[in-house]
Amino acid sequence: MTTQGEIFGTTAKGETVYRVKISGGGLTAHVMTWGAVIQDLRLEGHDAPLVLGFDNFDDYPKYSSYFGATPGRVANRIGKGKFTLDGKDYQLELNQSGVAHLHGGSDGLGKTNWTIIAHAENKVILQVTDADGRGGYPGNCTVTATYELKDDGVLSVIYESVTDQPTLANICQHTYFNLDGREDILGHDIMIAADHYLELDENQVPTGTLVPVEGSPMDLRQLGPMRRTDAAGAQVDFDHNYCLSPERTEKRSVALVRSINSGVALEVRTTEPGVQLYCAFKLKPTVPGLSGTLYGPYAGLCLETQIWPDAINHPGFPKAVLRPGEVLCQETDYVFSRS
Repeated sequence: MTTQGEIFGTTAKGETVYRVKISGGGLTAHVMTWGAVIQDLRLEGHDAPLVLGFDNFDDYPKYSSYFGATPGRVANRIGKGKFTLDGKDYQLELNQSGVAHLHGGSDGLGKTNWTIIAHAENKVILQVTDADGRGGYPGNCTVTATYELKDDGVLSVIYESVTDQPTLANICQHTYFNLDGREDILGHDIMIAADHYLELDENQVPTGTLVPVEGSPMDLRQLGPMRRTDAAGAQVDFDHNYCLSPERTEKRSVALVRSINSGVALEVRTTEPGVQLYCAFKLKPTVPGLSGTLYGPYAGLCLETQIWPDAINHPGFPKAVLRPGEVLCQETDYVFSRS
């Protein structure tokens, strides 16, 4: 053991990856420096892990679909990797099939080794600086992640970003949750307090149109099953941004997920204007994950609280520009309970 925690692995660049344990409020989490990943999360009295992950570090770079990671400098997609800021045009790496920029690029913050700057029994603080020009972004952007386990089953996640040049920033937590340890989350119930979601083009980039959820399978305003079908009778494959508010606001409750099998529930409270619901329909079994589980389609669900994707390219979307002297503070509480 060191002040950084235990050695958990080594990156391809030869960097040491550390892992620390935090406990509090009936929760126990393991967090590693690579990607600021929440590697494991457990709730007292519930045997199965609450999240998807791997027991071995080497499986993360090879097989992880951002399990527990902190993608950035901009989470989600930017169409054609293009944006204009203060009259200057920028071209970002096109790491999604050559058509879009995704999660900060192929070596974004979710795949970068962070540094632990503080560690207490129930809290860990990690930090990383995303260098000017990496992935095509302007400015040196420093991101601080604070994970704290509080009373009453609260996992508090706070991201603070600062920059030395005008840039874009949008950080999120990309944990996949599974509240009962079963092979899929289609036995979970879900509620998201949003009247609209973003329409997507063929590259999963927002068109700019807000679509009302009313009268569609996308309507999650009342607690109901994840197992729901579209007009053709197929399972609805959620990978959409739900529009919670037009801008960042005071932290409020926006979502609830509950397993009817285990009685474990997850409430999400956030300051963020959007939440990306992804039901992991693209997952393919690779190597065993936590508890020896092979993760296939629908093995978990993500509730990525964030600024709406591609915001820089859509007037009227929440602001995604960060300027020197400003602090972008994004706060989310994941609150777990058992009935």
